[in-house]
Amino acid sequence: MAKRKRAPGAEPAPKPAPSLLPQKRHYRQRAHANPFSDHALQYPVSPGDVDWNTHYPAFAASGKTPEFADVGCGFGGLLIALAPLYPDTLMLGLEIRVQVSQYVEDRIAALRATSSAPLPAVSEGDAEPGASSSTSKPYQNVSIVRANAMKFLPNYFTKHSLSAIFFLFPDPHFKARKHKARIISPTLLAEYAYVLRPGGIVYTITDVKDLAEWMKTHLMAFPLFDYVDQETLREEGKGLILDAVWNSTEEGKKVERNKGEKWLACFRRIEVPREE
Repeated sequence: MAKRKRAPGAEPAPKPAPSLLPQKRHYRQRAHANPFSDHALQYPVSPGDVDWNTHYPAFAASGKTPEFADVGCGFGGLLIALAPLYPDTLMLGLEIRVQVSQYVEDRIAALRATSSAPLPAVSEGDAEPGASSSTSKPYQNVSIVRANAMKFLPNYFTKHSLSAIFFLFPDPHFKARKHKARIISPTLLAEYAYVLRPGGIVYTITDVKDLAEWMKTHLMAFPLFDYVDQETLREEGKGLILDAVWNSTEEGKKVERNKGEKWLACFRRIEVPREE
C-alpha cells in the first residue's frame, strides 16, 4: 500500500509524550521467592526505628503510621486502587522480590509526580469514618518496603496498629512439603493477631481452591479470628475495599482473563477478655 501523502502545509501529527510510569518489562523477576532464604534485606530493629516521614512526607506532621498492610503486594494494584479512596489512611506494601518492590516504589513516585486530579468522591455508605484529605494530591498515603513478612512483620508494626491486612493471591506452595512456607499458618496467625487491632479485618483471596480452604480452615481455627461475610462488611462501609480486593490486583485480572474462579474470605480480629 502506498504511503498517504500529507497535504501541503499540514502540520505533522504530534508524537505522544513518553509516560513517566515505569514499565514492567524493565523489572523482570521470577514469580516466586523462597521466604526461608537469607535475602539481602535491611529491616528496622523495632517499629520505633522506622522513619515513616521518608515514606509519607505529606503526613510528616501528623504522627500517623500505616493502618493497611498489603503482604506480598506484588505490582501494587491494590495499593494504587485504595490510595485515592482512603486519602487519610496510610498504606504499606511488603514485597520480598527486589525487582517487583522496586517497580512499585518507582510507580508510586511517578504517580505522586504526575497525578494532580482531585480525589474521587466516596459515597456516604462507603466513606471512611472521619475522612478528610490531608493533601490535594493523591498517592501520598501509600508506600512500600522490601521485606520478608514471614520473618519481620513485627519489626514494622506495633501492637494493634493495623485495621486491615491483605493476603491477595499468595504463593500456593502446592507440594505438601512446601506448605510450611504458606503465608497463612498457625504460627504466623499469632503475629497477625498481634499487629491487627480488635475489629480489624484480614482479607484473603486466591484462585486455588485448596489454598482457599487451607487459609479458611486455619483462620477459623485460630481463637482470635472470626469469619465475617461480605454482606456484613458492605453494610459496615467496606464495600470499596472488597471491590478492590476482588478486581484491582494484576493476578486477579489475569484470573478473570483466563475465565478462572476466585475465592474470597474475610476474618475479623476479635477481643478475648483475659481471665482475672
